[in-house]
Amino acid sequence: MRVVTQQAFGAPEVLQVAEAAKPEPLPSEVLVRVHASGVNPVDAYVRAGAFPLLGEPPFVLGWDVSGVVEEVVPGVTRFAVGDEVYGMPFFPRAAGGYGEYVAAPSRQFARKPEGLDHVQAAALPLAGLTAWQGLVDAAGLAEGQRVLIHGGGGGVGHLAVQIAKARGAEVYTTASAAKRDFVRELGADHVLDYRTTDFAEELRDLDVVLDTIGNGYGERSLRTLRGGGALVTIVQRTDAELAARTAAEGKRFAGVTVEPDHVGLEALTGLVETGRLRPYVEHVLPLEQAAKAHALVESGRTQGKIVLTV
Repeated sequence: MRVVTQQAFGAPEVLQVAEAAKPEPLPSEVLVRVHASGVNPVDAYVRAGAFPLLGEPPFVLGWDVSGVVEEVVPGVTRFAVGDEVYGMPFFPRAAGGYGEYVAAPSRQFARKPEGLDHVQAAALPLAGLTAWQGLVDAAGLAEGQRVLIHGGGGGVGHLAVQIAKARGAEVYTTASAAKRDFVRELGADHVLDYRTTDFAEELRDLDVVLDTIGNGYGERSLRTLRGGGALVTIVQRTDAELAARTAAEGKRFAGVTVEPDHVGLEALTGLVETGRLRPYVEHVLPLEQAAKAHALVESGRTQGKIVLTV
């Protein structure tokens, strides 16, 4: 089968198409013929060696996949051959999503949402689960609460805005002026242009902040939270100093690392199928252009997601 692999850490150009053996599913697993694979910032960090999750190259990147079940190991009851599924298997271990086939536990997949094609579905798992696990599982975001989502036009942010709105929250977000209309269409009630407005001066008594940016946004966000409010960060997850400062102010700290979770995927599916959530894909590229996809991710200007077709 075709895969995108790399022999060394480096710039996007280290990504090359190669041939590899098709994986053999183990007990509890299914073999999925991948139709599309999502590209995420974490992929670029791992490729460059900045976040060495997978050890030394060679390895195959990619976790977001959508495709069709081609083989089911006896004993697996969740799916049958021919079922359309999507998921984020094995994260943070290697899943090999930049390839034609993935073998993984059946409980790390869910049925592809009705109304989404494989490209759209592949854009959803990692970013959608990150937003869901941060806002719902960690923060317990509830109807009537006020939430600030940093980077509302990005991969995680644009899904988080929709999830928060579906939960009945009043949604504030930071975004560039160019993305203002986009995030408003997603459901944001208030959009703050981070280039011209200091959110830390403007906002107070929020219930939840979701930080997808880092670079001091977490520390500055503490000023906007009420007592008992939650600072959720997907960037400064292990920042003990920030966690201690948050607790000292009588607020809650949650550093979130996304986990495979079919229950969360099924919750996202429910939102999609009731018209309350839709991933936005800005760029669709063939597997052979994985290097271009990484360059686009690293530009920091992507609106929504980038997906490879396999």
